[in-house]
Amino acid sequence: MVKLNKIYTRTGDDGTTGLAAGPRRDKHDLRVEAYGTIDETNSTVGLARLHTSEMEELDRMLFRIQNDLFDLGADLSTPDTGEVLEYEPLRIIDAQTARLESEIDELNAHLDPLRSFVLPGGSPASAYLHLARTVSRRAERLMVELSRHEIVGKAALEYINRLSDFLFVAARYANEKGKADILWVPGKNR
Repeated sequence: MVKLNKIYTRTGDDGTTGLAAGPRRDKHDLRVEAYGTIDETNSTVGLARLHTSEMEELDRMLFRIQNDLFDLGADLSTPDTGEVLEYEPLRIIDAQTARLESEIDELNAHLDPLRSFVLPGGSPASAYLHLARTVSRRAERLMVELSRHEIVGKAALEYINRLSDFLFVAARYANEKGKADILWVPGKNR
C-alpha cells in the first residue's frame, strides 16, 4: 500500500524526478512525459465521470480505467532494464486490454453504425470523453516513441491503443447511445 506523509521533497528543484527504480531523470525526459500524459489522461477521465453518474455501468468502467491508468503509470515509471529488482514491478497485463475490448463491444452493441466522423461534443460527458481520447492518443504517441529507445511492455502499448478506442465508443454511448452525436459534414462551411 502506498503511504505518503510528505508531499514535497525538494529533490525535484533541480529539474529532475525520481522514477520508481533507477537513476533520476530530467522532468522533460520522454519516459516522464509519457507517464505524465497518462496522469493527464486519468484527470480527463475524472472530469468525464463528473457527468456519468446516471450511466452507472459506464461510470464503473471509467472508474476501473482510472485504476488501470495508475497501473500504467507505475509500469512506465519502472523501466525494464533487465536488472533484477528487490520487488515485482507492477505491469499492465493482457487481461486488462481484453477487458477493455469486451467493454468496447458491450457499449458498441447499443450504437448504430457511423455514417460520418463524429465531432467532439454533444453532452458534457461525451465532450470530456473525447478530450480524454485525444489526451490518451498523445500518451500513446509518446509511449511508442519511448519504445523506440527503451523497453516498453507490449501489453502497455496495446492497452493505451485500445483505450482511445474505448473512449471514442464511450463518448458516443454518453451521447444518448449515439443519437445525440454531432456528425461532421464535409465542406459544410465553404
